[in-house]
Amino acid sequence: MEYGRLGPPEPTSGGSSTHSLTPDPTRAPRKSRLKLLLVLAATLIAASAVAAALVVVVVRNRVDDSGGASAMHARRPSKAVSQACGKTRYPNLCVNSLLDFPGADSASAKDLVHISVNMTLRKFGRALYSAAEISNLNMYPHVRSAYDDCLELLDDSVDLLSRSLTTVAPGRGGGGSTQDVLTWLSASLTNQDTCTDGFAELNGYVKNQMMERLKDLSELVSNCLAIYAAAAGDEDFSGIPIQNRRRRLLGNEKAHRHFPAWLSRRDRKLLDLPVTAINADIIVSHDGNGTCKTIAEAIKKVPEYSNRRIIIYVRAGKYEESILKVGRKKTNIMFIGDGKGKTVISGGKSIQDNMTTFHTASFAATGAGFIARDITFENWAGPSKHQAVALRVGADHAVIYRCNVIGYQDTLYAHSQRQFYRECDIYGTVDFIFGNAAVVFQNCSIHARKPMPFQKNTITAQNRKDPNQNTGISIHACRIVAEADLQAAKGAYPTYLGRPWKLYSRTVYLQSYLGDHIHPRGWLEWNATFALDTLYYGEYMNYGPGGAIGQRVAWPGYRVITAVEEASKFTVAQFIYGSSWLPSTGVAFLAGLST
Repeated sequence: MEYGRLGPPEPTSGGSSTHSLTPDPTRAPRKSRLKLLLVLAATLIAASAVAAALVVVVVRNRVDDSGGASAMHARRPSKAVSQACGKTRYPNLCVNSLLDFPGADSASAKDLVHISVNMTLRKFGRALYSAAEISNLNMYPHVRSAYDDCLELLDDSVDLLSRSLTTVAPGRGGGGSTQDVLTWLSASLTNQDTCTDGFAELNGYVKNQMMERLKDLSELVSNCLAIYAAAAGDEDFSGIPIQNRRRRLLGNEKAHRHFPAWLSRRDRKLLDLPVTAINADIIVSHDGNGTCKTIAEAIKKVPEYSNRRIIIYVRAGKYEESILKVGRKKTNIMFIGDGKGKTVISGGKSIQDNMTTFHTASFAATGAGFIARDITFENWAGPSKHQAVALRVGADHAVIYRCNVIGYQDTLYAHSQRQFYRECDIYGTVDFIFGNAAVVFQNCSIHARKPMPFQKNTITAQNRKDPNQNTGISIHACRIVAEADLQAAKGAYPTYLGRPWKLYSRTVYLQSYLGDHIHPRGWLEWNATFALDTLYYGEYMNYGPGGAIGQRVAWPGYRVITAVEEASKFTVAQFIYGSSWLPSTGVAFLAGLST
């Protein structure tokens, strides 16, 4: 059973609650929609060109000398197709969709990896183009918010699938690794899940039109992910050691003891230098003494697809702007502030403003290589406004260093791809760290606040939907503490380590301090028995008054981790190491478990 929502509901003493949202009167369509249609059409044409070019590489003509193509018309899957689809969660759809693709009937198992990605990319491209056709319809604000989310997420998925296709193409050497492709495919599935969640509590013509256009996309990318994961020999985090990978990866730990190995040497220096020693490309200052007065103007000045690190220095002050987003085309941006509580990026949007949770973020970043340092991100909407995001990150290889992230419900949306948080302070109440990134929090302080009456605090709500996604939340060497207002009333407001938003939710706490506000059971159900046997929740060598495990839940998916090999799979070195990207950021980190 799955739960599609605008965001996680708040846990109360009387069970989960839903939020009723009344849309505003219909507003006129925006003229920018026509421009968006052209942009999306161009994106589709580019993606289709890539797909068409690569089809030639993979699809091989294996018909017999008589010129017959009977295999194409028999509609009987080959042994390779049957075996590949047998590893998926939607085998009938897998067989039917592959049989519709030229050459799949005679393709080898290796070719089917490429064909499945290619076919999935084409379906996403068509869905994007088709969805853009209804852009000029009149829509209520909440409907428009969900619709805009879907266009952005579909566009992002086309890009992710295009990169995956280039990487898996036979003989092309696209430059990506196995973990890169697993990350990109996992993010594509997360994008689709977020898109459909946005419409979950809506009804009407636009929803019906979008659901028709999005039909089967989630299942197709799930099948694609399963086929690729099986071919790549990827193993899930089930406690079985992955050969001697830990030893091999940790070989570089000594050389990068203070700075993770997946960032450039220049970036390592940038994250360690004082602000006065950094030569920023763009300076934002309210008083007009910088390059720009607003952050939005600074983002606009950044070139698209930059391979060079672009530094934006945001001077002390409070910045509250309507739309602050580093889009996927704005790559390798580093934001540097004057420190926590000094440079503050603020907002007050919530779902009570007739928008999706995805849309409420005070600041959002999806451009790969995003880094933020010494900044406070906050959403001041308050607990009564329910879902209200302070920071949303969907950027691959993202680093958040020495930052505050402050809110109540749904404070930090670690949406997708690979992320690392170091020495951050994160504040909230209900599900305040949520999303489906592969993310590690290290040396952070996680502050539970006093929620509304009858609410329960839940620190995490991880929404891994598919067993082949390489995602999850790892909280390592952190401090889980209560704010003074909660500490004074902790008996009335229990705090839990997490609850499962989706079926394969995965969260671990490693070597962290847990305060006495943590409920002895540790973890909270989402709804009755949902996901209790498919989730993966683990604890390893935590300490403090809340770290006692004697009264923890007895769910099939919960485990007290005792093996170093199993715990190590959720460290920086193995969970998000990928292509050695972290050390080049300059953020100090522990690659493995602390001793």
